[in-house]
Amino acid sequence: MIDKKQTIETHAKHGTDTGSTAVQIALLTERINNLSVHLTANKKDKHGQRGLQLLNGQRRRLLKYLERTSYDEYIALTDQLKIRRGQRIVR
Repeated sequence: MIDKKQTIETHAKHGTDTGSTAVQIALLTERINNLSVHLTANKKDKHGQRGLQLLNGQRRRLLKYLERTSYDEYIALTDQLKIRRGQRIVR
């Protein structure tokens, strides 16, 4: 089960931060991990597989945005959440 409040508190930049890019990526990552566990047990759940693909795409777009705007935060967040990333851009 996803504990949204704890995830938001962990990744928030300040007290009332609930929608920053880092928080959104962390919440999506928890949903993706939860759905992946479900799909390993229920291999024929095609609607769940499509939902997982949509969540992955949304997280990928947010990660691309974060990489473009704040590269150091992108590196820290992907390391913290253990998200694989492509080749690092030399800056």
